[in-house]
Amino acid sequence: MSPDPFDGPDLLAAGTPVDLDNCAREPIHIPGSVQPRGVFVVAQEPHLTISQVSTNVAELFGRSCEEVLGRPIGELVGVAQAAAIERTAAVFGDLRERNPLELVIDVHGKDVAFDAILHRATGRLLLVELELATGPRPFSFPNTYQAVRGSVAELNRASNLTELYDITARAVRELTGFDRVMVYRYDADYNGEVVAEAKREDLNAFLGLHYPASDIPAQARALYEKNWLRIIDDVNYTPAPILPVDNPATGRPIDLTHATLRSVSPIHIEYLKNMGVSASMSISLMRDGRLWGLIACHHYSGPHLPPYGVRAAAEFLGSTLSLRLVDRVQDEELRTRLAGQAVLAKIVAAMQNQFEPLSAALSGAPDLLDLVPADGIAINLEGHKVTRGSVPDDARLAEILAWCRDQGAPIVDTDCLSLSAGSEVDPALVSGVLAMMLADGQYALWLRGEHRRAVDWGGDPTNKAIAVQEGDSVRLSPRKSFERWREVVQNRSAAWLPTERADAATLRQSIVESLYGRAEREVRLAETLQRSLLPDVPELPGWRLSARYEPAAGGRIGGDWYDAFPLQDGRFVLVLGDVAGHGIAAAGTMAQLRNALRAYLIDGGSLVGAVERLNDFTTLLLPGAFATLVASCLDPASGDVETVLAGHPVPLLLDAQASRLAPLSPSPPIGVRGASYRSAYLTLGPDEGMVLYSDGLVERRDEDMSDSVQQLAAEIDRLGVSASARSVFEAHRRIDAPDDRTVVVVRRD
Repeated sequence: MSPDPFDGPDLLAAGTPVDLDNCAREPIHIPGSVQPRGVFVVAQEPHLTISQVSTNVAELFGRSCEEVLGRPIGELVGVAQAAAIERTAAVFGDLRERNPLELVIDVHGKDVAFDAILHRATGRLLLVELELATGPRPFSFPNTYQAVRGSVAELNRASNLTELYDITARAVRELTGFDRVMVYRYDADYNGEVVAEAKREDLNAFLGLHYPASDIPAQARALYEKNWLRIIDDVNYTPAPILPVDNPATGRPIDLTHATLRSVSPIHIEYLKNMGVSASMSISLMRDGRLWGLIACHHYSGPHLPPYGVRAAAEFLGSTLSLRLVDRVQDEELRTRLAGQAVLAKIVAAMQNQFEPLSAALSGAPDLLDLVPADGIAINLEGHKVTRGSVPDDARLAEILAWCRDQGAPIVDTDCLSLSAGSEVDPALVSGVLAMMLADGQYALWLRGEHRRAVDWGGDPTNKAIAVQEGDSVRLSPRKSFERWREVVQNRSAAWLPTERADAATLRQSIVESLYGRAEREVRLAETLQRSLLPDVPELPGWRLSARYEPAAGGRIGGDWYDAFPLQDGRFVLVLGDVAGHGIAAAGTMAQLRNALRAYLIDGGSLVGAVERLNDFTTLLLPGAFATLVASCLDPASGDVETVLAGHPVPLLLDAQASRLAPLSPSPPIGVRGASYRSAYLTLGPDEGMVLYSDGLVERRDEDMSDSVQQLAAEIDRLGVSASARSVFEAHRRIDAPDDRTVVVVRRD
């Protein structure tokens, strides 16, 4: 939840001079004064004892503050009138629904009509505004509805937003008699645009003008959301202070958020005077509890105060317009949303084809450009890259992606890339980006070029203030020029709509689910393939032979394999290999290498020759494949072992003393064009052996591999003659291993 603009340490202290530098911190809900067209009274319940009163009580009632403070309210308004106030206040429910209470008060022997407007405040305080009444009486809400019934019927018949705005502006002007009535609509940043206007014929037009968000500070907008109607009947009024400043019961200034008489910011008064306005009224247009726009009424020919009933009717019109606006906007959003959902459903359906890359589903018919209009798209999913339309070169695209990743959000958007990212990408090509960021560097981007457009402002928004000399100091005050000022908006794309961002988020969720499903399917296939190729370890008389394999953490199947089989000449082959990569592709490559090496060895060739033929097979038929392996030919009778080490971790030798690295000369990995290989010989005596392992067993993110190998050797020594593939594996097990792990142990009895 955002912080309350009315409750924070940054608010100015009471009495602090206000200018444009600090007006955003002005506590406008506790101004400590009221407009003098009525008297403001704070009465302590239950006896309605007056604890605060505005100083203009002397002017309107002929009683000083000292005479009424601490006295029952009946001594100010009369016993019968006080009883009416007490009865109204005692009724259960919201007092604002019962306003105004019509009173006739004896002032200097003359009956004067007042509208009493009641509100409640914390501390059992009753706020009573006694405003001089004007207009027909008695007031009634049925009469209010009758006054606007025709306008409401017109609003119900309006076919578009423009008609809604125009009908409202005309109806409010006819009802209230203001010289000019405007309907403002706010954008997401609270910049306002005049979308409808009804005015005197001699006044210049404001229709189509824009006004910066700074014209209405955040705390003023918050007040508009709580109190839907505000009126200043005379901008030249002298505020009537409320005495005492702090309420005796609470020790704090009284909150005038809902007070009709609330005095307004001097900066706002100065702003209105600079516009030539003598009186004003504004009505909030709300959507989902947030300020959506304003009906702004201006009068130029002097003070102007519509009667309470007229103001209530105007507020009713504003409420009706708010409802119609919400209905209309929601209808338009719903149509847009349904159209997007139809396209989204077709794209998601295409993604169900597991034999087609996701990038093809997103760039088919329909594609991402049918879901969200843009000038170009760039997709990178499952290693497949697709671009369409206007897309920058790889270097600039990488720059855009780097900025998107830095935002740390699944959905990223901007309509001004040069401002957001400091990008040097040509704005004509890319000014706007809507990005779906996915794991492992995958993404889908919509790109929009610059959308140049002219915006007419009511005065230069970049020149927000003028300096006014006041004695020895200079104060910043609101601008005086409101002449039409045209700005050409550059380096910005068309804004991304909320529905477009929502569609992107929905599609991203579907892509994540599809990627997960495809990954699970691939893991199952790869695991099935890999385990089908891992042989049962055969019996070898006089020797103990064992093997163990386990996939990486998370079930990621890689390219590890082992093999063990006899040759026709009586020797026995042991192989442990590791293909780079994971998934079905790595498992498929592993299967081909495993079978090819088997064939070359069974064909009767030498061990070195078989490995060289395997390398030629890989470079010619599996370009891009890369693998390491250790292959040994063992003579079971003599214990002689010939070994080729092709880029693989060095095996460990087992003897009675201590495990150590086998004295083997390394050769290049498999997949290196033109590589040559060599073998080394050693002899395993009784109770001696060798441990072959893949790098997944000894690699650690935070540990040097040589240290991990030494740790493995120490663990094998602790196991002694009972060391087997299973026991070695368990002794050196890591739950979070990032790669699959394989161990083969051979030991002579």
